Amino acid sequence: MKLPRGMRDFDGADAAGIEQMRREFLRVADLYGFEHADPSPLENLSTLETRSGPAIRDEIYNFEDKGGREVALRFDFTMGLTRRAVSQRSAKLPSKVSSFGGVFRYDEPQRGRYRYFHQWDLEVFGRPTMETDAEIIEATSVLFESLGLADASIQVCHRGLVESKVRQVLGGSAPDETVAAVLRTVDKAAKRSRGEILSDFSSSGGDGAGLSGMLEQILDFAGARGGVGDVERAADVAGLDGWDYLASLYDSLKGRGVRNVEVNLGIVRGLDYYSGMVFEVFDGAGGDGNGSAPGSLGALAGGGRYDALTAAFGRDDLGAAGVAGGVERIMLAMRARELSGGGGGHLPPAARRVAVLYATSGAVGAAARIASSLRRAGIAVAFDTMGRSLKKQLGDASQNSIHAAIIVGPRELRDGMATLRMMDTGTQSLISISGLQGDDPRAALGL
Repeated sequence: MKLPRGMRDFDGADAAGIEQMRREFLRVADLYGFEHADPSPLENLSTLETRSGPAIRDEIYNFEDKGGREVALRFDFTMGLTRRAVSQRSAKLPSKVSSFGGVFRYDEPQRGRYRYFHQWDLEVFGRPTMETDAEIIEATSVLFESLGLADASIQVCHRGLVESKVRQVLGGSAPDETVAAVLRTVDKAAKRSRGEILSDFSSSGGDGAGLSGMLEQILDFAGARGGVGDVERAADVAGLDGWDYLASLYDSLKGRGVRNVEVNLGIVRGLDYYSGMVFEVFDGAGGDGNGSAPGSLGALAGGGRYDALTAAFGRDDLGAAGVAGGVERIMLAMRARELSGGGGGHLPPAARRVAVLYATSGAVGAAARIASSLRRAGIAVAFDTMGRSLKKQLGDASQNSIHAAIIVGPRELRDGMATLRMMDTGTQSLISISGLQGDDPRAALGL
């Protein structure tokens, strides 16, 4: 007896590896304050068609159930978690949710991806901020480090930046469908030769032939990658939507200790619901790090900001950003290094939860760096990414089983200090920021 094409059983080493990654993922998610949820594996087809339209039917498992309803199996966690988030109008924001489990896609089976496979997923719903975007990427980086894949390449871009360049080259009157087609071409450029891409456009007739010269300009632009300065020298990014934001995000990530991050103007992500920052993670030990080398696994994880999806679900007041990783692909990358579990890269066991608070907007960056250091030491940290007042931050800390709060204020910051408040007694003392960012922050906190 055979399984349907693209399906497989999971047992032995595969089942054990998936369980090990699930445990490690949930532990890292806890460090960043994510609560676990498991959205329904079966959705109404109309839900999964949001933003993508009927064309998505070619890529998913959809059918009519015994009640005559059109339903489909989940192809990711983002759609279900977004449906859930927009329906909970009284939910406290930001809402930070993690998921881990199986998903179904009617793709052509390939190395590291069957038609049923596993994903881990992190999502944040709330007011859009750069700190939220940075925290999503930082948590992804810490997870890869804890799995022994510290050399994974994290490549960031901004969907609006590339779209702005496309419209600049094509002209302001270019139809939205043409812009979308060019963006999809850029998304696939790493997997195909330039000659193949240009040939497809030239042979498509209509606008295709006339677009070839413009497309070459866009592909040249999309080929720029490296640090902020490298990209500014390689591509004309001045004045384009999203560039200043992307440059600030890159600096924030460097400040948070995310080492293997670079700007890559060829990262746009294929799904139409992305509307801002986007990023992908590649195996740093394989090929050129962008999935184009022979035998490459492609992206191990990817995500971004997708406020357009929450708006399509009827909540234009609710922003969203997230990331998902392919479990089987990551396991293949680990096995190539003869790693199992965390490969010796596990974070230490989590200590009691701590909150890092900031008294003013000018202290946010310093507070974020302290939070990053504590999390990398295995300390679960609550950190507000929405720019709320200190009073509201303290209110949250008092209601969420926080052991201690570190308050970063401008006056103390000038002296390299922060205020440590023990939440059970209310006692306060000054604590050295260098100690919090040193080799043993547990000792500095008395944990």
